[in-house]
Amino acid sequence: MKFCSNCGKSVKQKTPAGDNRPRHVCTNCNTIHYQNPKIVAGTLPTYQGKILLCKRAIEPRRGYWTLPAGFMENQESTSEAALRETWEEAEAKVTLDGLYTVMDVPHIDQVHIFFRATIIDGAFGVGEESLETKLFSPDEIPWNEISFPTVLQTLKQYLLDEPKKHFPVLVKDITRKYSQQTS
Repeated sequence: MKFCSNCGKSVKQKTPAGDNRPRHVCTNCNTIHYQNPKIVAGTLPTYQGKILLCKRAIEPRRGYWTLPAGFMENQESTSEAALRETWEEAEAKVTLDGLYTVMDVPHIDQVHIFFRATIIDGAFGVGEESLETKLFSPDEIPWNEISFPTVLQTLKQYLLDEPKKHFPVLVKDITRKYSQQTS
């Protein structure tokens, strides 16, 4: 960041009084510009024992399979973001069945949140950010073509929990080392 979005003057990195880390601070109006993690919200949509995955049409990881998810917008709840992203990427209307995974990805300043979801009437399609969408039975999941470690972990956890019909919320840190091992 070079310029203040409040007054247009230059910013400087310094630790504001009462803070514990450097921030971008305007040299003119003293506005502190915080940079915080981005939230990615999505769903693990199912229908009749199968999981809906989307093949990404955009970078990063174009051509790899993912759960429908994306960045949360301002003035939107995490559940609203998950529903919107599921529609945008898979043209699927779903009911949310509960929060399922919350994964911190600190090396890229993100938090990924997935809700379990059920596809209404089994209807889905291909959204603008997807090349293809498909319902996979557990033994058909293309494990070597999964886009991100958070998606991989969410799918693996679901396949452990689903037979027991017990879905505790998984909270996990995805470290840089872990991401490199599963990419």
